[in-house]
Amino acid sequence: MKRIISGVLALGVCLTPLTVPLMVRPSWGQSENPEVEEIKQILEQADQQEEQGQPLQAIATLQHFLALARQYNVREAEAFALLRIGFNYNKLERKQEALDFFNQALAIYKEVNDRAGEAMALNNIGAVYKGIGQPQEALKYFNQALPIVREANNRTGQARTLNNIGAVYLDIGQPQEALKYYHQALPILREVNDRASEATTLNNIGLVYDSIGQPQEALKYYNQALPILREVNDRAGEATTLNNIGAVYNSIGQPQEALKYSHQALPIMREVNDRAGEAATLNNIGAVYNSIGQPQEALKYYNQALPILREVNDRAGEAATLTNIGAVYDSIGQPQEALKYYNQALPIMREVNNRAVEATTLNNIGLVYNSIGQPQEALKYYNQALPIMREVNDRAGEGTTLNSIGGVYDSIGQPQEALKYYNQALPIRREVNDRAGEATTLSNIGAVYRNIGQSTQAISNWEQSVAITLEMRAGLQKENRRKFLEDNSGRNIALISLLIDQNQPEKAFQYANRFTTADLADYTRLINVKVSNPQAQQLIDQWNQKNEQIQFLYRQFQSNPSNQLSQQINAFQEENNKLAEDISRQFPEIAELFETTLTDIEKLRSSIPAGTVVIQPVLLTNVKNVPNTVAIFIVTKDQLSVIKNPIDPTEFDKLVTEYREQLQNPGDATYIETSAKIYNILIRPVEDKIKAFSPKQLSIIATGKLRYIPFETLFDEQTNQYLIQKYPINYLTRLSSRFLNSNRETVARNSLQKGVFALANPIPRDPQNLPGTEEEVRNIAQLFPGSESFFHDNATLDKFKTFAPRFPFLHLATHGCFQPEGCQKLGMKANTLLFADQQLNIADAALLGLQNTELLTLSACQTALQANSNGEEIAGLAYIFERAGAKAVMASLWNAEDNTTKDIMIQFYQNIKNGMSKGEALQKAKLTQIGRHPYYWSPFILIGDAR
Repeated sequence: MKRIISGVLALGVCLTPLTVPLMVRPSWGQSENPEVEEIKQILEQADQQEEQGQPLQAIATLQHFLALARQYNVREAEAFALLRIGFNYNKLERKQEALDFFNQALAIYKEVNDRAGEAMALNNIGAVYKGIGQPQEALKYFNQALPIVREANNRTGQARTLNNIGAVYLDIGQPQEALKYYHQALPILREVNDRASEATTLNNIGLVYDSIGQPQEALKYYNQALPILREVNDRAGEATTLNNIGAVYNSIGQPQEALKYSHQALPIMREVNDRAGEAATLNNIGAVYNSIGQPQEALKYYNQALPILREVNDRAGEAATLTNIGAVYDSIGQPQEALKYYNQALPIMREVNNRAVEATTLNNIGLVYNSIGQPQEALKYYNQALPIMREVNDRAGEGTTLNSIGGVYDSIGQPQEALKYYNQALPIRREVNDRAGEATTLSNIGAVYRNIGQSTQAISNWEQSVAITLEMRAGLQKENRRKFLEDNSGRNIALISLLIDQNQPEKAFQYANRFTTADLADYTRLINVKVSNPQAQQLIDQWNQKNEQIQFLYRQFQSNPSNQLSQQINAFQEENNKLAEDISRQFPEIAELFETTLTDIEKLRSSIPAGTVVIQPVLLTNVKNVPNTVAIFIVTKDQLSVIKNPIDPTEFDKLVTEYREQLQNPGDATYIETSAKIYNILIRPVEDKIKAFSPKQLSIIATGKLRYIPFETLFDEQTNQYLIQKYPINYLTRLSSRFLNSNRETVARNSLQKGVFALANPIPRDPQNLPGTEEEVRNIAQLFPGSESFFHDNATLDKFKTFAPRFPFLHLATHGCFQPEGCQKLGMKANTLLFADQQLNIADAALLGLQNTELLTLSACQTALQANSNGEEIAGLAYIFERAGAKAVMASLWNAEDNTTKDIMIQFYQNIKNGMSKGEALQKAKLTQIGRHPYYWSPFILIGDAR
């Protein structure tokens, strides 16, 4: 269920209305007139009081001035006094009194035909109406002022009036109109060299672009404003702009950049004693820390903001911050603390009559009670929230609350009531374009139907939910992706499990394969992988840019739903879906980067070579009301079947992690027991089915942590054999109708005439030195006439680009770093290959000309199993090179001992020369070392076409 959390937004700079220093003072006549001298002295006193922040005292002084102006019947002076008094009342937030005085001034300026004064009065009246939430009235007065300042050729006044109009259009949700007026103001301010107002306008333009989901444009304008604000020493404006820049970086998934700018803003806010701005900045910093999983740091900043908001009597901000603190405590499993803060926020929300956020807080309290097993209390708060959501027309919140109520009824065993509320929530979530919420509600409906034995309806709803999930996950930022997948993977698992139970294994496999492919496609997006066709790449870049904009708008929508945002998202999504369809149609070789539909099972099976059996274990675990099992799919060109095997997910995860550690320790003799346990879970249940096919090749599609273990090492205690002693083994990233095809039987043999291209030990100095690889490469090159090999300083990327397209076998005896955090000991970044002159980012693999590559061997890779890993690095590596044209990739799961690596590699290529397939050649090479610990012979795995 979606949690709604209110928050304090970043500050924005809005241009103030025309101010007193710009007002033209009346003509007083000769200075020796004693009455005029008295008036001047009074006015100077008022000036000082205003400068010292004493508006009440200034009003009293100006009232004296007003009396004198009336006594001497100086109408212009009277109007000027009225305008000044109104200005001070506006500063005191006494809006109605301000309007009274401004309107009196306006009447006099019209009477005496003082057009400049009339424009000032109109502008100030407009500003008051804007401030009290009457934008149409504000526009009426600003639009009356504009032709007057143009008529007088008052360029500064004209620019500021244009800015004021732009600000109103932004308030009423017409950002394009706002931009039109801001862009008219900007060149005028530059013309009159009003640097301070130019910076403010640039900042305002940035705010508009930020609001319409163009964060890069917003940054462009903020970054133009920032140096000007520093130039004119506007420290408050500088701090606000830094804050705005930080907010944009946070919204586009760059939290560290966000923190950098917010931390620059904070001391300036304190320096200029902007307590409200300081509190807002502290809140923003807290929100970033919360988003990157540092709740204690978030609490530290929220708790600094809270007393400041109380000090400045910002009750709404105080309530929002209390809500944020409550949400953090809820997220770290302290529900009672969460309730304490929510219950402090609630009466304040009621006091300030913020009905929308009151409903949000009630909803959050309901969520907490539901999480601690008090469903009746949860219902009580949800049912208080629901009518308020309807009252304030918060359709998104209404949909969320209805979904939450449905969840409570589901949990207390009232499925029909649950369906009633879910079915009310679903059309609302569709109406407001809450795609994630729609997917959640569909999944919830699916779960209810599954529980009451209506499998057909359950499958239908889960299929719709999964389709939306696939569509959404494609464009998520890396920082948001893991949480999204954790929250939403259950619906796919539940669907696959139910399809198997309903004897629909083909469809179940289609979904498993689709999610495997989507996982790989996501990985390529996350590291910005290129494609070889420049025209396709240009279209992909457009799709990515638009998708980033959609995600940005969607995050805004979740915080502050509106019909306008919903319509924007719908329009952009429709446009981007059309673009994805066009790309897929024009460039079928990259279509799977965008497809969310299932590939026909017949097409998938037809891609499997004759004599090959494909196995894919799929973990169906950790989903409510779904038994914990591993589904083991067995697929051949002609058949597909599946077997479920019960497992304990926690124990199995520990087993896999422990086994990987044992394999990397050649002194650990206990690995055999762990290996046998995994064999009994993954292979034993399907062993008879595999044998029945007498396969020439066993292909494994491994997902998650299973990608980190070589299946060939799994040990059969009954026959005292490793799996590799029974079958040649290779790995597939997924099944794809576009990757493997069945007419390539003679390619490898014919291509042997062209030899091997190899690079070795490009940097023969520690810590990158790989001395053993040099003999390895020399021996391999000698096996094939016409081979080319380069060492040390000659092993450059340029050499690789020049020679690689000419050879079917490419052998890189160099370091590859595929650990997510990089390889510090080697001085290498993540996802790179080491050459003598530079590191190649594998994202650029498609630009290397690998279309004729039969096999790319990487003989010194670095990958690491981590607690939260899913093996995407090693699978993603192979997938990227497959997409670049390589038929197969051979890589190592860990860096094995040099001499053994050399012996296996030489034997492998000798076997290739003798006419073996790649799969058989690797099997026979490994069997020469089978008496040793698997540490030595198992890390090298063949991914892709084994023929």
